[in-house]
Amino acid sequence: MFDTPDIMLPEIMALHARNQPRKPALVCGDATMDWATFDAAMARFARNLQRLGLVRGDTVGVLGEPGLDAIVAQFGILRAGMTVASLSVVVQHDALLRMILDSGARALVFSPAYRSVIELLRPHLGAIPADRLIELGAPDVTPDMRPAERDPAIAVRGEDPLCIIYSSGTTSAPKGIVLSHRCRLLTAFLTCSEFGYNSRSVVIVAAALHSNTAWSLLIRAFLFGATAVVMGKFDAGEFCRLVGRHKATHTTLVPVQLQAILDHPLAATAALDSLQTVGSTGSLMAPALKQRILARFPRQFYEVYGLTEGVAAILRPEDMAAHGDSAGRPALGNDIRIVGGDERELPAGQRGEIVGYGPQLLQRYHNDPVRTEEAIWREPRTGRTFLRTGDIGYFDADGFLHLVDRKKDMIVSGGYNVFSADIEAVIASHPDIVESGVIAVPHAKWGETPMAFVVPRPAMRLAAEDFRLWVNQRLGKHQRVSQLVYCEALPRNAGGKIVKPELRARFDAMSRSGSIASKVG
Repeated sequence: MFDTPDIMLPEIMALHARNQPRKPALVCGDATMDWATFDAAMARFARNLQRLGLVRGDTVGVLGEPGLDAIVAQFGILRAGMTVASLSVVVQHDALLRMILDSGARALVFSPAYRSVIELLRPHLGAIPADRLIELGAPDVTPDMRPAERDPAIAVRGEDPLCIIYSSGTTSAPKGIVLSHRCRLLTAFLTCSEFGYNSRSVVIVAAALHSNTAWSLLIRAFLFGATAVVMGKFDAGEFCRLVGRHKATHTTLVPVQLQAILDHPLAATAALDSLQTVGSTGSLMAPALKQRILARFPRQFYEVYGLTEGVAAILRPEDMAAHGDSAGRPALGNDIRIVGGDERELPAGQRGEIVGYGPQLLQRYHNDPVRTEEAIWREPRTGRTFLRTGDIGYFDADGFLHLVDRKKDMIVSGGYNVFSADIEAVIASHPDIVESGVIAVPHAKWGETPMAFVVPRPAMRLAAEDFRLWVNQRLGKHQRVSQLVYCEALPRNAGGKIVKPELRARFDAMSRSGSIASKVG
């Protein structure tokens, strides 16, 4: 009897190097790495980790900028049968430290740009020896053609964790989302089928390396032995030039990036005509922007609703005209339901919490069994575990999903998930604040930004604008509050909870009267 085939991504990538060694695998700036070079560099990095005493199943943190070295490291870690902890580069230092400690990382890989950050955190990283603080670009980790003395040859299992992606971290409890090899591989197969990826695809990656978007695009490209063109930093003009130069076929962006591209003169040229699929993720966009995108990419534009934890719906080009106000239909392999307060499934037209099951479903929240259990809805007949998204929505009669509100009060700013509770915790840390309520408000550039209603104590001496700056100094760039208003009290319901729809109504009234202006700083 033959073994049951269980070929995961690291082995698939090694086969590309054998079968198409000279084909470009990675392009970043003026540097190109073919599949043979990429494979040798990954194997060498994996072997170096083993020399340091790391073993299969260990977690290695990565704090990297998009580029050849960081991607070699990220996928070299997988080659060694280890798990990547994707560390956000946009959070404050204390939040980053919490992520590193929570991940249980036994080594830390970082780009030179973050050397000073690592030096600052080093006294608190006692569990990670100095020789396991690995700065990219050093001679022993720089990609080259030399083969590893011994290929790691680790057989990765489907249930092994591939990565931990952190979607929060300002509070004392970072949320690490654990995604397995099988989850990521099956999701890539299905999304590649949906979006038409193949071995001839050229994929533009214009997202932060720690983000789920970057992971998804790279895995899709590497699954088929295609070419990934990685942007070190997003620039609309450079994006247009890269598409034209490499005849790029696929990309996924956030709305603010798409708007910047459309505003650039090069977007009107034929340079972008090679694109077969242009995806948008991170937040549902304003109707006016969507119409501009459809005018430029009428058959290529897909809008994706989804969570890093799993579950996705797609609004496809052919459905934009008739169902453009929806989040689309469930993606391939996704089972999405609507449940009410009594935990029962609701019929079309009725609003409730969106729950879902699909190939990209997380294994668990790292080190947090309570939060993991709280996120589960069990299908009554089968007992299958669905993810509670925290979003409120409904299905229409044609099977299209509509979003109504965010149960978790999540704000999506420039493609980043921002949680109001994180900002409220920072505001509450000031001794002269009683309480606050943070909501999402529209922003022309970022889609949404946080806005805070704050109840100060009589002893408060800072003006509202000065306090806004104080708060923003303690937040990540993507979390910064654009508006802050003092008030005497916050609206509450009979159960004592803050009624945020009333805060949104207050903001709307203030906007109409012209008594509030948006700032970020």
